[in-house]
Amino acid sequence: MPLPHDDTPVGTTALRPAPETGLTLRFSSTPRGARLARLIASQQMDAWGWPYGTAVNDTVELITAELAANAVTHGRVPGRDAELRLHRDDDTGHVRVEVTDVRGERLPVQEPGTDGRQLADGGRGLTLVAALAEDWGVAPRPGAPGKTVWAVVSCGP
Repeated sequence: MPLPHDDTPVGTTALRPAPETGLTLRFSSTPRGARLARLIASQQMDAWGWPYGTAVNDTVELITAELAANAVTHGRVPGRDAELRLHRDDDTGHVRVEVTDVRGERLPVQEPGTDGRQLADGGRGLTLVAALAEDWGVAPRPGAPGKTVWAVVSCGP
């Protein structure tokens, strides 16, 4: 019996990451759902050839974690899922991370610095995204209420 994934023993359940250039995952608008999105993004990057612990895998994982956490914290509507999409563009050497939620009226705001809040519990997530991503932004959700926050990560040398 073939292994479901290189490091998964026979008899256990494993997600088989998509070998193609895209992945879509709907996840619950809860902290557990955001954690799942982060883990799946990291697993997909490993399947695409950027192993766990590499700079590209860690960057995509952190950006996914921040965008998913924002979606379930600020874009949550009970009973409505959020969505993660990853797209690998082999021509440009980029991976695009997109997280969609249903709260289009609550747009993300990047804090303009610490302004004396060094000990604040939050407010730095999009600053991290901006520092790690080549580009990021927000777009209305096509055909439905909500928004998509996206970031582009360079996977080149």
